[in-house]
Amino acid sequence: MMPNNLFILQSSPHFKDKDSVPKIMYAVIISLMPAVLASLYFFRFKALFLYLACVITALITEALFLLLRKKSLDSLSDGSAIITGLLLAMTLPPSLPVEHAVIGAVMAIAIGKQVFGGLGQNIFNPALVGRAFLQTAFPVAMTTWIPPITQKINTATFATPLGNLKFQDAVAQGTLSPLKDLFFGNIGGCLGETSALALLVGACYLFYKRAIDWRIPVGIICSLMVFTGMFWLINPNKYASPLFHVLAGGLIIGAFFMATDMVTSPVTPLGTTIYALGIGVLVGTIRLFGGFPEGVMYSILLMNTAVPLLNQFTRPRILGERRKK
Repeated sequence: MMPNNLFILQSSPHFKDKDSVPKIMYAVIISLMPAVLASLYFFRFKALFLYLACVITALITEALFLLLRKKSLDSLSDGSAIITGLLLAMTLPPSLPVEHAVIGAVMAIAIGKQVFGGLGQNIFNPALVGRAFLQTAFPVAMTTWIPPITQKINTATFATPLGNLKFQDAVAQGTLSPLKDLFFGNIGGCLGETSALALLVGACYLFYKRAIDWRIPVGIICSLMVFTGMFWLINPNKYASPLFHVLAGGLIIGAFFMATDMVTSPVTPLGTTIYALGIGVLVGTIRLFGGFPEGVMYSILLMNTAVPLLNQFTRPRILGERRKK
């Protein structure tokens, strides 16, 4: 018989923490609920069907890949697939056909997560991978917008605040969306970008739970405000204010809920700061000078590719370690 007083030897690190993957994931899910409820209020059943399609498809795709890889299905309960489905739905226009959302959820889990080895191994934010695929495969459907029910406008299409700014010269024409509407959510756009207030309420909960690194959203917002603010000060009749750029589009959901993904963001303080500043500058560059009205998705994905290098070159030196020549 084996003695009962054997020691179990394991390699470092030997950290004990109350946090766990499921605990952090479900904290993020809770933090998304205000924005989910706001989108359901503004877009009703269209929003509901997209949420259900994305979340259910993400869970099914995750289960299928776990079975194919002969892994335990216990990881389905960690909440990561649910978050991917929710975030993907929140980046979609409410008018998108449900079957397109299903395809996007499959790509998010299969290509954005499982092909890299599953949770913790992916180098890109899975929800943004799914959205990038949909943007490429169905460009018309992904850029067709409808007004929120609260506006009671009888029209088949509707311009988003950033689309109005980019293609209709809203600043010069005086048709720029009011900051009040951007803050409370009475605007057109993707499900998760219609109410800045709802997103900020959720972000406060994430800070309370210490589930995200504050440097990332603060760095993104500050760099975007400085970058767009320079051009606004030079020519306020052509460029929108920095506050407009913060409240419009997917900046807030991207800064607080996507760029802060622990797997795809740097682990060092300096690397995190560079990562955040890079995203903010890229968003501003694409919005002001690019062909697309929005640039949050591309900016985060581009900086995701730089994370391994940032981790390598910003790693603090160990005491006594010689600097490499």
